[in-house]
Amino acid sequence: MDRRRFLKTAGGLVGVAGVSGCLRRLGFETQSAWRDPPLVEDRPDGVYHPAIVEGMGMYETTTIDGIGVALMHSFPHRFWRVTGTNKTKVVVSSDDSLHLMASAWDAESGTVLPTAVSVDVRNEEGRVSTTNLWSMLSPNMGFHYGDNVALSGSGEYEATVRIAPVQAARTRPFKGRFTEMRTAQFQFTFESAETYDLPIRRLSKKAGTRGTVDLMQMDGVPAPVAPPKEQLPGRLLGEASADDALFYVTLVTDEQRFSGTDSPYLVVSPRTPYNRVLLPGMSLSMAVERDGQTVMQTGLDGTLDPDLGYYYGTTVDRVERGDTVTIKIETPPQLSRHDGYETAFMDMSAVHFSV
Repeated sequence: MDRRRFLKTAGGLVGVAGVSGCLRRLGFETQSAWRDPPLVEDRPDGVYHPAIVEGMGMYETTTIDGIGVALMHSFPHRFWRVTGTNKTKVVVSSDDSLHLMASAWDAESGTVLPTAVSVDVRNEEGRVSTTNLWSMLSPNMGFHYGDNVALSGSGEYEATVRIAPVQAARTRPFKGRFTEMRTAQFQFTFESAETYDLPIRRLSKKAGTRGTVDLMQMDGVPAPVAPPKEQLPGRLLGEASADDALFYVTLVTDEQRFSGTDSPYLVVSPRTPYNRVLLPGMSLSMAVERDGQTVMQTGLDGTLDPDLGYYYGTTVDRVERGDTVTIKIETPPQLSRHDGYETAFMDMSAVHFSV
């Protein structure tokens, strides 16, 4: 088919439990274009169970110069773009064929790369689509890159995925890495029936309740998660939550791999609740207060490390026991959101820790 079919539910989805399967088994009818699935009413200000969870399929994985790349697909679906502190809802177009997704990681360590990803799709007649994929959060996939893409019907396609150089700071093990553009080529066949037969689930949890689903396990694709707090380096100063994002802060005094100096180093490791999904794309600053006076203020550098993944950090020469460290979220995660994440990580107040 040259145009996508319209999904129409035969009945309500919210609150129906224990059903999983393809669209036909869930009572969907097909017409002339896609429609967004039901959106939970009275959504909480935090991570929540969406009305349905859509499955995804793998086209292919490959490794290019030490960087793993995966190309995946799912149903076209709505999402919310985030610019600064504003959200913009992106609805499904009648021309959208599928939701095209990519992941990129360091093949040796499995560290997921925060960068810019674009994809050029062609068929035998030439270019069909070119798009810069959005950095995204979804309940079942976590942090990834994706967008709804219009194709010219069923058939054979070639996708050229470009992985831009990583702009984040890097700790010593990653010095000199991820500095050049990498390009991966994929061949895939698009069949509308293959997309329609992807699993789609109504959850056993009531839609709108706090929580989320487990991350999907895709062969060869690392999970985009931060380490548990017990694996963070240094002394744990504490944990705190800001608009449902969980922050762990540690002070490292015996490892030079972070700053290359003997100065103490502050590690700020934010993640989503429940699944520890990485939260890149924030702008953070910190201040150190002593005896009621601010003795240090500085920004935090988004940084990539093989053990910590993506975190935020800085050296802190002037820090003593009894000091208060305040982490201020200047800009929330600049990540597009699927259902279940769009109400979280936006209005983020400062968090405080004692040294």
